[in-house]
Amino acid sequence: MGQNEIEAIRALLSSKPRPVGWSERRQRLDEVGSVWPIAGDVRLDPVDLGGVPGEWSTAPGSDTDRVLLYFHGGGYCSGSIVSHRRMVTEAGRAAAVRTLAVGYRLSPEHPFPAALDDALTAWQFLRRLGIPAAQIAIGGDSAGGGLTIALINRLRETQAEQPACAWLVSPWTDLTMSGSTLETKEAVDPIIHRSYLLELAEAYVPAGVDREDPLVSPLYSDLKGFPATLVQVGSNETLLADATRFAAAAGAADVAVTLEIWPHMIHAWHLWNAHLEPGRQALASAGAFIRGRLG
Repeated sequence: MGQNEIEAIRALLSSKPRPVGWSERRQRLDEVGSVWPIAGDVRLDPVDLGGVPGEWSTAPGSDTDRVLLYFHGGGYCSGSIVSHRRMVTEAGRAAAVRTLAVGYRLSPEHPFPAALDDALTAWQFLRRLGIPAAQIAIGGDSAGGGLTIALINRLRETQAEQPACAWLVSPWTDLTMSGSTLETKEAVDPIIHRSYLLELAEAYVPAGVDREDPLVSPLYSDLKGFPATLVQVGSNETLLADATRFAAAAGAADVAVTLEIWPHMIHAWHLWNAHLEPGRQALASAGAFIRGRLG
């Protein structure tokens, strides 16, 4: 069943020509990501995080004292609260926690470190609410996965309290594009290709900034003391090596890291959980991981 379903998703993704330009790309991701609406029992509440837009979501039975702080993907240049709403709300259901989705600023209008600054603003918003760091999980997909790691790195730099855990979906961890699977998985990944990533990196990273900076490319981080982490990636992703190399580096630094490689799955397959059984299964796995770490 999962194989047939992922082929249907591939057909959906290829049903229109690839958009050109930032505006069209953003519109397309919002459209594709919201093909299936959220469940009717989920409550949504917009919130101002301190100049950064956010959205709370709560599914029945969720513990509102525990929070999943979530950063959407889109290469730092597209994606939104809308595009990832179904994925984020169902992640909250699976983990039985509230979610806070963050609409951070996008490149090229707002290059690095704008997104990271907004991520820190969102974290500080939660802490001002009195939510203990030990009751917060941070997650993200693709660029949002990289942003998750970068935020935790920034917290570690200042000896601030860290979240209980991190959840990374198809994370983009290396903006130098040195991963071998950018070549070996080129033919099977319907979404992410080297030329596209090069364009995104050019838009996100200002001239003169080292792309091996751990706040830009978290693969190059000193990960000692990093919180427990779940990494989920599909076997048919060009970013497979970004995920596996990060997991290996985390493990070598004595981080409690779990790596899940899902056969036949494509980039951030969780997005289509409404009609993709492996998407629901991956969310269930992530939910169990988060529940176990938040207590």
